[in-house]
Amino acid sequence: MSYYNDINMGEWKKSEIWTDSLWLISERDNTGKHDGYYHGNFVPQVPRQLILRYSKQDDIVFDPFLGSGTSAYEAENLKRNFIGVDIQKELVDEVRKKVEPHNNFVEVIAGDSVQSSTYSIVKKILRRHNKQYIQLAILHPPYTDIIRFSKLAGDLSNAPTLHEFIEKFSTILKNTIDILEEKRYLAIVIGDKYTNGEWIPLGFYCMNAAQKLGLTLKSVIVKNMAGNRAKQNKEGIWRYRALLGDYYIFKHEYILIFKKN
Repeated sequence: MSYYNDINMGEWKKSEIWTDSLWLISERDNTGKHDGYYHGNFVPQVPRQLILRYSKQDDIVFDPFLGSGTSAYEAENLKRNFIGVDIQKELVDEVRKKVEPHNNFVEVIAGDSVQSSTYSIVKKILRRHNKQYIQLAILHPPYTDIIRFSKLAGDLSNAPTLHEFIEKFSTILKNTIDILEEKRYLAIVIGDKYTNGEWIPLGFYCMNAAQKLGLTLKSVIVKNMAGNRAKQNKEGIWRYRALLGDYYIFKHEYILIFKKN
C-alpha cells in the first residue's frame, strides 16, 4: 500500500490512473456538478487524475485558485477533504451552494491567496479539523492576462507585468508549501503565452519558481487543449494564420508535478 494513495498494487492492471506523460482528452467531463460555464476552468479529468494518484481518501486537497470549483467537486466525489480559496466572492458563494459534503469536509473561502492573512484562515480551518497540513495542492493560476477574470487589483490575471505575476505566484507557492505535509505533492496546471510576436514560456517560469522554493520536480505532463473556446470551429482560420506567420498553434498545456522534501 502506497504512503500517498489508495492504489491496490495487487490489482494494478485495473487502475484507472494514467501513467503516461501525454494526456489526450477528447472532451471535458460535464457530468454531475461540472457544467463548464466558467471561462478558464480546467477539465475535471485533470484534478481527478491528480487526486487519485497523489492522495488517499480522507486526505486534504487544497486549491488556492478555486474558480468555479472543479477541484472541489472532484475531491468531494473521491471522498477527500477540501479547502479552496478564490479572490472572487461570487464564485466562492456559488461553489458553497453546490457542495454537499457528507463524511468529509469542504471549506471554501473568499480571499487573496497572495496575502498571508488568507493562509491564517486556512490554518484555522485545519486546526478546527484537528489537522496541521494538507496532503495535495493543485494550482491552476491564470495564464497571466490572457483572460482577465475580474477587475480586482489582487487578481493575478491583472498583474501588470510578467515579473510581477511570477513574484505574486511565487508568494502563493511559498504560502502553500508552508501548509503542505513533507513528502507530499503539489501540481501546477499552466500553459504558455504568445504576445507581440514572441512565445512566453510561462509554464517554465512557473516551474523555475517552484524549484527555487525547494520543490523537487517529479514529472512534466503535456495535456492537449481540445475544445479551447477561443479556437472552437475556427481551426481553418488558425491554421491559415500560422502558415502566414512564423508560429505554431497552441495545442498543449503543462501539468507540473512537484514533491516537498
